[in-house]
Amino acid sequence: MTKSLLFAAVASLLLASCSDTANGQAAASAKPSAPAQRGEGLPYEISDTQVWDVADPVSGRTYQIFVALPPSYGEQPQRRYPVLYVTDAEYAFPLIKQIGRRLNVERPSVEEFILVGLSYAKGEGGMQSRRRDYTPTPNGPSTAPADAEHGKAAAYATYVRDQVLPFVAGRYRTDERRRLFLGHSYGALLGSEILFSEPRLFDGYILGSPSFWYDRHHMAEREKAYAAKHKDLPARIYMYIGEYEEMRPGDPRYAKDVNMVTDTRAMDQALRSRNYPSLRIEAEVLNDEDHFTVAPRGFTHGLKYLLPAPAK
Repeated sequence: MTKSLLFAAVASLLLASCSDTANGQAAASAKPSAPAQRGEGLPYEISDTQVWDVADPVSGRTYQIFVALPPSYGEQPQRRYPVLYVTDAEYAFPLIKQIGRRLNVERPSVEEFILVGLSYAKGEGGMQSRRRDYTPTPNGPSTAPADAEHGKAAAYATYVRDQVLPFVAGRYRTDERRRLFLGHSYGALLGSEILFSEPRLFDGYILGSPSFWYDRHHMAEREKAYAAKHKDLPARIYMYIGEYEEMRPGDPRYAKDVNMVTDTRAMDQALRSRNYPSLRIEAEVLNDEDHFTVAPRGFTHGLKYLLPAPAK
């Protein structure tokens, strides 16, 4: 082979190699691979999330918050996003994170959002924290342990307002006009306490399977007290409840001791009857669901109600 032919062959190989490399880089850029788990028996980690400790200077307790940023966050540095705060973060945070992604797989169904999980006090179990922090009065149910503490929802809401919201707003590009709240069961009770004490703290509320039975329907009295002093309730509210969260003796699918469907409907009707000009509300009874199965479906409907994808 002559030198000229040898040079041409080498040049051709180099060009092909460069072309393959460029194509590979372009493909990798277009479709970034998901980060691999660490393996070797180490705990499973939720990718693209952050955990922060945020202390409460009043109670002396330290709580953790979990943060998940939307897919476009790094690509659109000028953009601000609605932010959804969710209680009971240990189970709700990973669930909502993946529901939000799944809803947008084929086409945008919900607007991208920053997700913030409100977890429990460090060193405490979930029930200990939620009984204390999510309930509005000290009059807990008779089934609770004798040493269980209840009734600190107002104090916890103050902690969220004064510590958590500024912490998140100072570190992430949140749209502070569009703060949203999601709570299930006792978490919805906390959301209702905020709604009737400081409704503008959040723009929208997802109240799932709300424990309106608590302390002889205390929250119904809070609603009446609010209505007596206010002409408007500036909020968007989505409430969901499972079909089987109602008593029906003899049918094991139904609740044993509370009529939560009746309670949710009563709250919906009471709020609608006030004719608040700024209130937007929807309540759904989801068929074939009970208190423990309804959350994923309710989360999905709530996201679509409060964060519909912008029309194109």
